[in-house]
Amino acid sequence: MAGALHGITVIELAGIGPGPFAGMMLADHGARVIRIERPGPRHESDFGKRDAVNRNREIRTVDLKDPAGLAEVLALVGQADALIDVFRPGVIERLGLGPDVLLARNPRLVVGRMSGFGQTGPRALQAGHDINYIALSGALSTYGRKGQPPVVPANAVGDYAGGGMMLAFGLLAAILSARSTGMGQVVDCAMSDGAALISAFTYSGFANDWWKEERESNVCDGGAFFYDTYETADGKYVSIGAIEPQFYGLLLDKLGLADDPAFADPSDRARWPELKQRVAAIFRSRTRDAWCALLDHTETCFAPVLSLSEAPHDPHNIARGTFVDVGGVVQPAPAPRFSLTPAPPVRMPE
Repeated sequence: MAGALHGITVIELAGIGPGPFAGMMLADHGARVIRIERPGPRHESDFGKRDAVNRNREIRTVDLKDPAGLAEVLALVGQADALIDVFRPGVIERLGLGPDVLLARNPRLVVGRMSGFGQTGPRALQAGHDINYIALSGALSTYGRKGQPPVVPANAVGDYAGGGMMLAFGLLAAILSARSTGMGQVVDCAMSDGAALISAFTYSGFANDWWKEERESNVCDGGAFFYDTYETADGKYVSIGAIEPQFYGLLLDKLGLADDPAFADPSDRARWPELKQRVAAIFRSRTRDAWCALLDHTETCFAPVLSLSEAPHDPHNIARGTFVDVGGVVQPAPAPRFSLTPAPPVRMPE
């Protein structure tokens, strides 16, 4: 199994967050990704041989401040399709690996520049992390409960969705362009841009006066009683997303509310808080397993809220191979799935 990206070679300058995630996605599907690590101790978030995000790579330790190390990387660049730059704007230029140098060595090269605020603009050189980038994009303001501070969605929105996945897409798009035109280019991938882009739905709703800026005032932000999480009798949680009429009607039937006139009009936002309290009381009356027995495999748009330790053991996830155990490290399997060129088996960092 060679993978859909067999034949593509990427040089990844080691970093944390979105750069490694983009490298993982490409390597998972067969690209040859050579990760260039600097000598010395690893970053505290780099788990070495147990780090799933650094899987499927060739790892080389190179001192980029040494002329011999620089020459080694330039030699690799000459045969590569792309290079991932994870440093702040201006750093690779100072190292002697700026885009002009790289493209002179390989005119077909794609230089993917991953940063928080982008290569240009007043904040380009400003330090930050995921939380800052999604804050600037407007995305962070939409997560959380009404009257409470915004809730940080781990590092999924900025680092991985708005950063790493966007970079992987940008690299592949530019590689396709280079193969048809013979010309490489620079891909400026900013997490603040990417977080804004993945918020297209909320921005569209806001522009059409359908999405309200106040948190917990919208269908998909925990405002609606029929689209939220609820605590169960054993202190666990379930999720409900019964938006469409047929799903909503079935949910009411399962909860014993089908004939209650208070629930006749789910679009009445003024009544959402009151109805949510009533629904919450019903869900607290049974355990999560009891609700699974009643609602799983029905058209109520239901799923239990599984923990990190529970999710790999869920029957659906097992059936699909959503998680893999490699050397005792349980981790998400490569995605998406390809019918003709499936991802090769996962290899942990060596």
